[in-house]
Amino acid sequence: MTAKRVTMRQIAEKAGVSRTTVSFVLNDVPGFNISPETRNRILAVARELNYIPDSVAQSLVSGRVGVIALVLRQSPHQVVSDAFLAPVVQGIVMAVKSRGYHVLIEPLDPAKSRVSYGDLVRSRRADGIILSGPRLDDKELARIHEENIPIVMMGQLPGSDIPFVDVDNVQGARLAVQHLIDLGHRDIACITNAPLAYTASRDRLEGYRQALEAAGIPYREELVRTGDFTDESGAAAIRDILEKVRPRPTAVFAASDVVALGVMSAIHAEGLRIPDDIALVGFDDIPLSEYVNPRLTTVHLPAYGLGWGAGKMLMDLIHRPAELDSTRCLLDTELVVRESCGAVAQHETP
Repeated sequence: MTAKRVTMRQIAEKAGVSRTTVSFVLNDVPGFNISPETRNRILAVARELNYIPDSVAQSLVSGRVGVIALVLRQSPHQVVSDAFLAPVVQGIVMAVKSRGYHVLIEPLDPAKSRVSYGDLVRSRRADGIILSGPRLDDKELARIHEENIPIVMMGQLPGSDIPFVDVDNVQGARLAVQHLIDLGHRDIACITNAPLAYTASRDRLEGYRQALEAAGIPYREELVRTGDFTDESGAAAIRDILEKVRPRPTAVFAASDVVALGVMSAIHAEGLRIPDDIALVGFDDIPLSEYVNPRLTTVHLPAYGLGWGAGKMLMDLIHRPAELDSTRCLLDTELVVRESCGAVAQHETP
């Protein structure tokens, strides 16, 4: 026999309050003056009785569906190749599960999709959106923001007041390239993580430019190629550089670790050695970067923290927008020195 579902009436009777008060607390309905003591008592009784919410009834009361959408501005193939994504998703899930939310993942290829991801909220399939990889040419973003649809970007757009969680991509890239310059390199190639319509890609290229400029090294367009999230794009980019550019670069800054893995494979296929012939630095610090040969020097991003911060900010936008401390969050990066750059790490990861 299956156990009967615990009802709000039972919780109300045991907590000594009205059923309406229980409904307001369990559905997190704002705007009602319920004391913290009463709220805590109701929640304690609900836990004691092992109350499981009726998601349909809860949606009718609160006007919410208990789902947030993670919109990825990448093709399904690019999403599968993105090793940085897993800890980000884990962070989002952990941030929203405490409120009983689930995460819908929606990959949208910018080259093919004409789907309005704002419709996920308009059609009540989601209560809010986390957008990963904002693009400068994304007109949907402005429409969503104007409609006051809860949205948080993982990334940022210049001049926009849309809430975001991000890292300082310019500073991180500058740190990576400055390290190569300090090792004596002057002919340094750059392969971006994605097309330049993506703000993170543009910012990492800008960090590369700034590091060269600070060292008095001319920016050379022939040493720059555009990646496309995948290892294949990194391999194709470095092969093109090695074939066409003379003198060949002595170092490469690949603006994502996945792209860097493709670069590494192609350099080895050419019969060249890393770092003896070409030094290599990546960006992201995905778990695999510590296990390739040679181990990859890279810029560490707090992937889990990005996801958790975006999930937490979106929950606050949905439930407590007036109490949100800030809609701008920048997380720190750091350079992790391993063997691929040719330097001896003073603080290597064991």
